[in-house]
Amino acid sequence: MIIKRNISKQTISELPKAFFPGRIFVVQTETEAEKAVEYLSSQKVIGIDSETRPSFTKGQSHKVALLQISSDDICFLFRLNMIGLTPSIIQLLENPHVIKVGLSLKDDFMMLRKRAPFKQQACIELQEYVNQFGIRDKSLQKIYGILFDEKISKSQRLSNWEADVLSDAQKLYAATDAWSCLRIYNLLQELKENGNYEVAPEEEVIQSTSFTTESTENK
Repeated sequence: MIIKRNISKQTISELPKAFFPGRIFVVQTETEAEKAVEYLSSQKVIGIDSETRPSFTKGQSHKVALLQISSDDICFLFRLNMIGLTPSIIQLLENPHVIKVGLSLKDDFMMLRKRAPFKQQACIELQEYVNQFGIRDKSLQKIYGILFDEKISKSQRLSNWEADVLSDAQKLYAATDAWSCLRIYNLLQELKENGNYEVAPEEEVIQSTSFTTESTENK
């Protein structure tokens, strides 16, 4: 496999869309959270992401509304605006035996701590992890596009994550983001183990506007 260092926005716009293919469960009670965490705690690696209701008023901000955590085939959407950061969720975040993979995790955890204190363990930041594979683009959409030739839609990013009922489009968007982090990690781990990849030479690099770490806004 040839790994490109960068990918242009134009190229991404022409790629087919990627969607989480598994089952999605919305978690709205503490009991449901405990059952979800029981399953997730049995996994070796999980993908993680979060969503916050956007603010369009100066000076106004919101707490994290949704925490999505995915295995290869099941994604749980924890509605934190309804249940808060429960003891079972905190236990999972602090579990040293379950690897949590995400992008811009520092921002996610900073926002999550506004709901409750915790000390995360066994976390892998994709923006740093991809460096060893020569990937310079740091947004989730670009990393995924480079590796899978598919596009992660960002159409629901600014939707209301505190809505009484999440739409099917919101649920699929949230699940896809968490799962795609896991899928990226699994592929890179496989390539690392078998060595079956090459990094595109410098002269083939597609120019990018920025090589710096991108914030949660560009996830």
